[in-house]
Amino acid sequence: MTDRLFALRVFAQVARTGSFSKAARELALSQPSVSRIVAGLEADVGVALMTRTTRGLRLTDAGSDYLARIEPILDALEEADHAARGTGELRGVLRVAVSSGFAAREVIPRLPDFMARHPVLRIELLMNDQRQDLVGESIDVALRFGALTDSSATARLIGMSPRVVIAAPSYLRRAGTPRSPEQLAGHAMIVGPSRPGQPAWTFERDGRSHSVRVESRLKITTHEAAIVAAVAGLGIVSTALWGCREELAAGTLERVLPEWDTGSVEVHAVFPAGRAAKPAARAFADHVIGGLTPA
Repeated sequence: MTDRLFALRVFAQVARTGSFSKAARELALSQPSVSRIVAGLEADVGVALMTRTTRGLRLTDAGSDYLARIEPILDALEEADHAARGTGELRGVLRVAVSSGFAAREVIPRLPDFMARHPVLRIELLMNDQRQDLVGESIDVALRFGALTDSSATARLIGMSPRVVIAAPSYLRRAGTPRSPEQLAGHAMIVGPSRPGQPAWTFERDGRSHSVRVESRLKITTHEAAIVAAVAGLGIVSTALWGCREELAAGTLERVLPEWDTGSVEVHAVFPAGRAAKPAARAFADHVIGGLTPA
């Protein structure tokens, strides 16, 4: 049984990495050993689980179904091992999906303490400003903003960040500082990834609401690039406060219409559907929770 469980872990790691060589490095095994273990598992199961091509590996339909069925078992064993140790020590690999800007500004600065407490845990940050397929990419936890679209996934609210409207002092000196939402008309607007497909920005004050239709010549798909564009004086951008705190403190950006409320952005830790969250994924969410509330 021990050999079979080990073979399942090896197969899952190969499926996760999409490579015998990568799985071998992470498991501290030789590539031929990993290939032999997977071939032995396929012989025991009686069906091909992977298709090997010159371009890499691909799970067969049977392999995808097999992986989906064994992952909850492996996760449950990991949970049992974690509970039995009773030390809080985390092991294995934790795959975290997060946008590049949030990773650089909020997650990576918090990693030293977390990794020091769990010295044998390995972390993979999959930094992508587009939403990843948690199950298909074997992601353990994703940090996501705004409304959640995947109702089957398990999500936990880990923080809130006020939304702010900002611009560079140089832009405001050149174009003028808006004193009301109506005065945004005619200004250069930058649409970043936090406002995709939203044609209007909504402002609230003293119980009244005002929406401003956004006509933008500049749309940018990454948060960091949108902030750089604002600092360069290309226009006004709406973003979460976490994404521009440094620039506001340095004076390279300043708030526009600060007396108006533009809402807040929810941040969730999202765990893949169909299986229990890994202990490491839960601990990671605990570590970052509350970190988005501004000082």
